[in-house]
Amino acid sequence: MMSKRAHEEPAFVLHRYDWSESSLILEVFTRHHGRIALVAKGVKRPTSQFRPVLLPLQPLALSWSGDAEVRTLKSAQWQGGHVMPTGDGLLAGSYLNELLLKLLAREDPHPRLFDLYALAVQLLAERGGELQPLVVRSFELLVLRSIGLLPDLSCEGSNLAPLRPELRYVLLTEGGLRQAHDDDAHALRGDQWSALQAALDAPSPLLPTLRAAAELHQTLRIPLRNLLHYHGNVRVFGTRQLMLDVQALSRRHLPGNPSIRPAVPAPESPESR
Repeated sequence: MMSKRAHEEPAFVLHRYDWSESSLILEVFTRHHGRIALVAKGVKRPTSQFRPVLLPLQPLALSWSGDAEVRTLKSAQWQGGHVMPTGDGLLAGSYLNELLLKLLAREDPHPRLFDLYALAVQLLAERGGELQPLVVRSFELLVLRSIGLLPDLSCEGSNLAPLRPELRYVLLTEGGLRQAHDDDAHALRGDQWSALQAALDAPSPLLPTLRAAAELHQTLRIPLRNLLHYHGNVRVFGTRQLMLDVQALSRRHLPGNPSIRPAVPAPESPESR
């Protein structure tokens, strides 16, 4: 079997976990090879040259070899460009990583999605507190679109009829867009759905999608979450739940709030069931 080698491949670390006392297994997203697994031998030793480099949400150039499912990391270089996101930006970036881990098949290249992810991470590093909700919502749309799981947002799913700008439509988990009933929540007008589709069709769609979603991201949250849970085969994304927990804790500590009482489990909300 021919050895699978790569030299200075653009990549990001999505996840890392222990393999032995001194080594790690890395799940990485690469531009030309898609999502792959690498073993970083000896990386946990204090003298390892990889130790300060192999961090998530940092642009890297990786080299590896091997013909097994898990290849052997040979070199890693930080490419610079931006610092690590912090605060809400760090949590959002971890959520983007989890989306890629759950939704992308191994060794399925998505070079355009890689470039969009790199730009999204840069925005989270530079303007995470300001743009975090929009970057998250826009990337959800883009990753679903890139892997063929987002229906056409310019027509009805059942008959492919063009949307009427003044009517309201809802996005279904299966079947695409349907004209909204009186009791449907999370509906948008036809012209709003069509504007989102036009943004996704742009040559470089992240910034146009950010603008198109600026006033819609709250309404899009539940329909996109349903799509992601369905196709990712998960009940809840761990990093999303962590973001919600951190935000709830922050609200409890706002000035003027009553002193913190001993923690009592909150009733389970309908959304979490």
